[in-house]
Amino acid sequence: MQQKSKQKIKVGIFATVAFALLLIGIFLIGRNKNMFGSTFLLYGTFKNVGGLQAGNNVRFVGIDVGTVESIEILSDTTARVALRIKEKVQPFIKKGAVAGISSDGLMGDKLITISSGRENAAPVEDGDSIHAVEPLDYDVVLSRVSGVATNAEIITEQLAGIATQINQGKGSIGRLLYSDSLATSLEGTVTEAQKTVKSIRRGSDGFGENMEALKHNFLLRGYYKKKEKAARKEAEKKEKEAEKQAEKKEKSRKKGESGDSSSLKMSKED
Repeated sequence: MQQKSKQKIKVGIFATVAFALLLIGIFLIGRNKNMFGSTFLLYGTFKNVGGLQAGNNVRFVGIDVGTVESIEILSDTTARVALRIKEKVQPFIKKGAVAGISSDGLMGDKLITISSGRENAAPVEDGDSIHAVEPLDYDVVLSRVSGVATNAEIITEQLAGIATQINQGKGSIGRLLYSDSLATSLEGTVTEAQKTVKSIRRGSDGFGENMEALKHNFLLRGYYKKKEKAARKEAEKKEKEAEKQAEKKEKSRKKGESGDSSSLKMSKED
């Protein structure tokens, strides 16, 4: 009898604990799914729900404020999403609010995010529809990224081939970097250029000496003397003109000073 009573007590304790755990689970699930407390409904129409499911969270200013109650297909291009939201946040969601589908982290579950709308607008009401923004199509993004990666791989292979050819001394750049013949020819060119410059200098020196000798030649001596005399006359003419200009300036200055002195005397007499 004692063993049976002990077994009954154990069974009763186990059942009580299991029932309590069940109640706690129901309460937690119901609280997360907004089964308890006052709520209201909003609707948003999307062309692509992007993997959204009933039961996913609704987030407002970064806070979970509700859940997705249902997703209903309206046509072959649109679906209406019903959002069950806590009534206490209703005053903060204004007319003109926008709903969008995003992810909870990089690889997390889908969720609905709501913006507050116009600042001076009235709050939304139960059953209102809000504007919906279409989600980003990750398949298109991934296809573009894969295309970029493929092009980058091709470019990398081409650059590697070019670098290999340069290292082997092929092409203009390879010959420039690894061939001694090009460097030797450049050195020869520089040497020839230096020799040419020296020849030009010697030629110019010889030409100067020849011109000086021609000046002293009795046949051309008169010609150079005439040129020197003409040059001296031109210089003397310029000097005389400069002196005349200086005299004119001096006369005009003295005339101005005399006029100023006469005007001062007249003012004193007055």
